[in-house]
Amino acid sequence: MSALRKKFGDDYQVVTTSSSGSGFNQPPPEKKKKRQRFVDKNGRCNVQHGNLGGETSRYLSDLFTTLVDLKWRWNLFIFILTYTVAWLFMASMWWFIAYIRGDLNKAHNDKYTPCVANVYNFPSAFLFFIETEATIGYGYRYITDKCPEGIILFLFQSILGSIVDAFLIGCMFIKMSQPKKRAETLMFSEHAAISMRDGKLTLMFRVGNLRNSHMVSAQIRCKLLKSRQTPEGEFLPLDQLELDVGFSTGADQLFLVSPLTICHVIDTKSPFYDLSQRSMQTEQFEIVVILEGIVETTGMTCQARTSYTEDEVLWGHRFFPVISLEEGFFKVDYSQFHATFEVPTPPYSVKEQEEALLLSSPLMAPSLCNSGEKNSSLDCLETLEDNDSTTKLPTKLQKITGRDGLPKKLLRMSSTTSEMTYSFGDLPMKLQRISSVPGVSDDKQTGKASKISTEPISKSVADLPPKLQRLAGGGGGRMDGHLPPKLRKMNSDRFT
Repeated sequence: MSALRKKFGDDYQVVTTSSSGSGFNQPPPEKKKKRQRFVDKNGRCNVQHGNLGGETSRYLSDLFTTLVDLKWRWNLFIFILTYTVAWLFMASMWWFIAYIRGDLNKAHNDKYTPCVANVYNFPSAFLFFIETEATIGYGYRYITDKCPEGIILFLFQSILGSIVDAFLIGCMFIKMSQPKKRAETLMFSEHAAISMRDGKLTLMFRVGNLRNSHMVSAQIRCKLLKSRQTPEGEFLPLDQLELDVGFSTGADQLFLVSPLTICHVIDTKSPFYDLSQRSMQTEQFEIVVILEGIVETTGMTCQARTSYTEDEVLWGHRFFPVISLEEGFFKVDYSQFHATFEVPTPPYSVKEQEEALLLSSPLMAPSLCNSGEKNSSLDCLETLEDNDSTTKLPTKLQKITGRDGLPKKLLRMSSTTSEMTYSFGDLPMKLQRISSVPGVSDDKQTGKASKISTEPISKSVADLPPKLQRLAGGGGGRMDGHLPPKLRKMNSDRFT
């Protein structure tokens, strides 16, 4: 225990989740009412099909699969019953031929040639059939060439026997070679855990392979079963949602040599996006885990299943490491396969954490200047001041603008100058070229731009069309004589 605390810190506590209990003196958890599971821990699905009506005939159309799916006791019963009925039926046919020909009464006559030699009664006919069917061939009982009906029956017996052998022996072979028992050596952790991994809230569970033979092309999938109601009012009792366990990154393809921890990152696309530690106490859901792979020794596909209900998901826990490095090999300690220990984990959902992060961000302050007019940044700051908000820009923006120490008056003057400078983009291209001629001082350019901005070209009412002149006040505006006629014509073309 001291070594564990030295490795993981004093805030961690080992929790053994096995049914045998742990050595810590902890109060026993309250027994909750056992809820109905869709999939048991051993992978069996709790589904029964009823009221099939006339659909039961579909089982007989696929008789081979029906026999394979039956339990072992029914398979053995059908196997023995089929051979017994077939043997009795064929023995009766041989006895009937001997009875019709009168071979039973003339069996001890050396001058008489019967259909089957040394067949006196039904037991001798049954022995002849068994010797023939099993190709034992003792030589004491044999068919003669004086009996054409016996030859036909012999051919029918050979064909029927081959069909029965192929059907029943094939069924038993498939039944014995099914990889269902291989799934018994594939382990799942008894509990799932939710904690932080790589800075993200993650749902985790553990899988392991007890055999040295590998599972080829092992793949894992997760389904969330949860009842919900659609906006249209339809109730879905077992709605299935996919849990991403690395499908986009290829993490769902497993190299299952040692125990692996399967992770589902809880993000905006996850069904657990709004799941918190408190809400998990009232939620009802079931996580179905499906592990598929090809058995290396037989080449058949194997599937192992398990499930986790909401009371089997531990919030704020992490799995105990089970792999250690020894001299020349890695050792897996399966005694700690189901063990977890507590880790610091926020009890809030990912949705609540993101909302809290957005509210605490300084860039998410409410915008009070979001109007249709293009106000300057200084006007917005004055509006924020009138509404009991701070007049200072955020620290990051102050470093960018460099205006954090300037008075308001100076800020207003600099804002006006910058607006005049930006007004060059509204001038015609020729004026922009004139203003950008090298050799002209910055003061002269600023003065020219200020003069143009204070007396805009657009106010030259004399150059406007007659209709616009009437709207502007009957042509009472004065003409700007400082512009050449070519520029006045260009300005008039812009408004025409």
